[in-house]
Amino acid sequence: MEPRTRDSDSMNAITEAPESAPEVPAAPPPWPSPRTQVRRIAERGHYDRSTIEAIIDAAWHCHLAFAAAESVHCIPTACWREGEHLYIHGSNGSRLLKALADGAQACVCITHLDGLVLARSAFHHSMNYRSVVIYGQFERVAEEHKRQALDRFVQRIGVGREHEVRAPDPTELAATTILRISLAEAAAKIRTGGPKDDEPDLTLPVWAGVLPMREQQLSPARDPDCAVDPPGYVKDWPSKMD
Repeated sequence: MEPRTRDSDSMNAITEAPESAPEVPAAPPPWPSPRTQVRRIAERGHYDRSTIEAIIDAAWHCHLAFAAAESVHCIPTACWREGEHLYIHGSNGSRLLKALADGAQACVCITHLDGLVLARSAFHHSMNYRSVVIYGQFERVAEEHKRQALDRFVQRIGVGREHEVRAPDPTELAATTILRISLAEAAAKIRTGGPKDDEPDLTLPVWAGVLPMREQQLSPARDPDCAVDPPGYVKDWPSKMD
């Protein structure tokens, strides 16, 4: 839909990584690293921690790219943020977690699609979005901290739910790997606004503008076998995005 234009841009690949991955810089944003510096439409790049964290905190999942077994993979997985790290978890037998725990370089992408931008020419159609890309290596969360990390994950749904549900037993904890990646090498890229048509196209008799969209939280659906009254965070679920 978008050839190479002044408004054309990949919302998922916001940077151009060099051939060899540099070491993760010690300094956090707002200074971009060679991997996180936005080159294509650079003015859309954001490196401040508050913008990056807000985009991450609005997400329930991410896409995680890594190389393993002479191939490249990109896998969606649930994620959450705690402080200056992004966390993921899964089975000890997961190929994803095994590769990352062994030190594979990773690239994490989070994208929120906010609208379709309809221009007067097919050439300048675009999308509004908020995205974050994180580069680096994951590290294991120590066994003694795994339960606390999982509690934080459950808290994302509703504060207090971690005390309502049955906690993982020792066998379940032992079968679970939790990894985290630093946000030290992260960047956001954001597009907002309407179409950017060429001057000669502005008089064309074609509708132009934005078709907004957002993720919607619908009314809770009770499990037929559940006789428990819904807690406050369940009752409030549909209104959280208003």
